[in-house]
Amino acid sequence: MARERVHVEREIAAPPNAVWQIVSDFAGAWHPAIAEIRLERDAMGGTIRAFRAGGEDTLYRERLTWFSDSERSLGYTHLEGIKGADAYDAEVSVKSATTGSLVTWTAEVEAAEPRLSEICAGTAFIFTMGLDALEQLATKAIEVSDTGLPSPLPLTTKFIEGAPRLALTMAGASKGRRLALFLHGIGGGRSNWDRQVALAGNLMPAAALDLRGYGESRLGETQSTVDAYCDDIIRVMRDFGAERLVLVGLSYGSWIATSFAMRHPDLLDGLVLSGGCTGMSEAGVEERERFRLSREVPLDAGKTPADFAPSVVEVLAGPNAGPDIRETLRRSMAAIPAATYRDALTCFTHPPERFDFSRLAIPVLLMTGEFDRLAPPAEICGVAERIRKASSRPDVRFEVIADAGHVCNVEQPERYDAILLDFLGRFAP
Repeated sequence: MARERVHVEREIAAPPNAVWQIVSDFAGAWHPAIAEIRLERDAMGGTIRAFRAGGEDTLYRERLTWFSDSERSLGYTHLEGIKGADAYDAEVSVKSATTGSLVTWTAEVEAAEPRLSEICAGTAFIFTMGLDALEQLATKAIEVSDTGLPSPLPLTTKFIEGAPRLALTMAGASKGRRLALFLHGIGGGRSNWDRQVALAGNLMPAAALDLRGYGESRLGETQSTVDAYCDDIIRVMRDFGAERLVLVGLSYGSWIATSFAMRHPDLLDGLVLSGGCTGMSEAGVEERERFRLSREVPLDAGKTPADFAPSVVEVLAGPNAGPDIRETLRRSMAAIPAATYRDALTCFTHPPERFDFSRLAIPVLLMTGEFDRLAPPAEICGVAERIRKASSRPDVRFEVIADAGHVCNVEQPERYDAILLDFLGRFAP
């Protein structure tokens, strides 16, 4: 079996956003070869376009494997329709160029000869035809800014008694087959997710959990571990009567969510990882110890998180965060008991594994702030690419939240929420 790459690109005299508005509609009928097209969802929430070309009876189906508004790129894989193709993976991207936009369209094709050459020639022809159409359509594109978010639902508090007691904020139905569960960062609490929970409850039961020792949840009798956090998530899941989860994490919560995916992939429908993913799981022992000790210095001196919260906010917040945002972040940090913070630091700096991204055969959304110092966009984009390459069934979206720092859902909620609800909508009944 042979493999060949098709590469077609062109500069178009139109703004990148105008071109991307057309290209990003995965089921759009903008390509002149398409006679009819429809959007489908597979059993795992995957996005599939099914279409027929003009003058043909053949049904073609392609699944979206990568999407990023921030990078203005999408990737897809062929499922059926191209006779003789053993593998067909394509990607289209839109970049800024001197004259407007540079559109690049590539495909990696695997097939036996002479069919391989025929498929590649046909692909190059189709890509070129598409670029011709884009050149004509892009100048007429109108950017859409209305997010169309639903109204937030009322929030209620829920306690799950046991060892330890767990506290949650919830919205929507109290029971359901699927639960969206939100996990906060090491310097936060469940209230950081209030707005997102209130919106997500429109799509499915939604809840934000205070991790052990945070807010109204209690610490366990022993040092918290990743496995203990995962047990807590399963307790919450069972209490809601849910069979499946969509986990939404921020920073420490993203690391816990990914750790859960390593252990219980059969319970997950999707992952939303904000402001991080790998945590300290890829750091060496010395680096992890330096991190832990540096943050325990004020605790050892008798200070509490409330004492050093203002300095932490300077690291977390973006340069343009207003006083209200900074005060919200300060209050979250100040509310953490010293024992809880020390417990979380110990857990975070003793990761039990390096993640095997090949286990992530579910939709994954990664988001980070433009000015995130702890999880910079380049780093998180790199993680997204690694997940895409390692997964046996890639379905990855990566986005940068403009003008936001580490706690991007609090700093720029409108943009964050629009992306989040678009992702969660894939799993709504």
